Amino acid sequence: MVYDTRDRDLLTKLDAMMAAQHRNEAITLEHIKGHLAHDERVKVAGVDLDGILRGKVMSKSKFLSIAEEGFGFCSVIFGWDMHDKTYPEELSVSNAANGYRDIVAVPDLSTFRRIPWENNIPFFLLSFRNPQERTPLAVDPRSLLKKVTDELAEYGWEAMCGAEFEFFNFKETPESAAAKGHANLKALTPGMFGYSLLRPTLNQDYFFDLYDECAKFGVHLEGLHTETGPGVYEAALAYDTATKMADMANLFKLSVKQLGMKRGIMPTFMAKPYGDQPGCSGHLHFSIRDIKTKANLFAAGSDGDSEKSSTCEEWESSAPGTEHMSQLMRWFVAGLLTGLPSIMCILAPNINSYKRLVENYWAPVTVSWGIESRVSAIRIIGPPQCQAKGTRLEMRVGGADINSHLAIAACLACGLYGIKNKLAMPVPPTTNEAEASVTNGKGKITAERLPKSLKDSAQAMLAPNSIARQVLGDEFVDHYGATRMFEYRAWEMAVTSWEHARYFELV
Repeated sequence: MVYDTRDRDLLTKLDAMMAAQHRNEAITLEHIKGHLAHDERVKVAGVDLDGILRGKVMSKSKFLSIAEEGFGFCSVIFGWDMHDKTYPEELSVSNAANGYRDIVAVPDLSTFRRIPWENNIPFFLLSFRNPQERTPLAVDPRSLLKKVTDELAEYGWEAMCGAEFEFFNFKETPESAAAKGHANLKALTPGMFGYSLLRPTLNQDYFFDLYDECAKFGVHLEGLHTETGPGVYEAALAYDTATKMADMANLFKLSVKQLGMKRGIMPTFMAKPYGDQPGCSGHLHFSIRDIKTKANLFAAGSDGDSEKSSTCEEWESSAPGTEHMSQLMRWFVAGLLTGLPSIMCILAPNINSYKRLVENYWAPVTVSWGIESRVSAIRIIGPPQCQAKGTRLEMRVGGADINSHLAIAACLACGLYGIKNKLAMPVPPTTNEAEASVTNGKGKITAERLPKSLKDSAQAMLAPNSIARQVLGDEFVDHYGATRMFEYRAWEMAVTSWEHARYFELV
């Protein structure tokens, strides 16, 4: 019997049945052949350094022929910016000297899903390899994250992650927004109305499509609500392993944009679309669990408390709320705080990212942590706000413009650095920015101000002995840091509408 690929419900049921049969086994090409028995085309895509999906549609026969060994993919996706302008630097992966050679793209069969709003076409994410050695490409975001999670697995651990994204929605198209110079756009809903039950009613089909269609696409939301700002929504993705969360976060952005376009709605995940409006955050939640027992090792009294530190600061255990943190969690937080300035250009990857990171706007600007503190860079969440098994940290620095794979990889790598080196917390916990400077028995300790610009953060990463170099590797840091400096120089050369309005007539 031949099934129409537009019959979404039937294909979804067939895929669910096959997935159930093989849920305890590695997905093989034979399994995939069964899934694709009634399809003619397949869509594949990889993640570039800006977190943008780059891919193509290929015939099923072509896909099956390359599904295990991979296929040639132009390396220029790592040699140009988000507007396809090639970098002038001779970056090692892709440059004029090597002819913008092919790299090898390998489908990750475990990422199989269907795109319900594209006639249920099968979809797979790609990872990239070096063409000669067939080793993971150092600058591939998915491969970088896998490198970190593989190291965690050597300890018998796996990282669990959550993500929350805020985004503006406008009743515009790419053409109409460009024609207006991206100014005076018509917001999806008016006014500042966070957690509103009224506003979603105005666009109910779109609002519930984000839930239902994303679920069919394997991107599961825990919550969706309006946020403060005209046409602003916030979505919380269901907690999952680090790799699955990074994939879901990236695919969520794609889903929102595509579903919006179909309804004449233009979402944006810019960190700060307008100076007089709230910014858009991209908060990440982290915990580590035992692979075998699934126990949360960040919870006090867990196996994460099996070893105590002899170098901890007094405030690590004396401050209210810290009694709910395991020693493993304290080391992890210490490593993340220590490495934070050097990974800042991953958490704030664009010029616009830093317009959000200003004092007194609920956006952290210092190397800081606190128990249930939403003005600190790292918010510790534990009892009594949640059960002990829910103990975790929230990284609050990133905006909605983050590349989720890179951000999760960088945070986990810094946290693991803290565990391996049994680092002490560099600063006491704070509850507000005014407490960033604390005096204790050793004198005044001032929380370090995070880099204020993309240039400063890129230079911090590129520094010879940066923590980023130690945990992410020279090849990645040199390449990625150069791309951020290119972005900064593009901004430095730009003449803005603000300059025209301020100087054109009067000077």
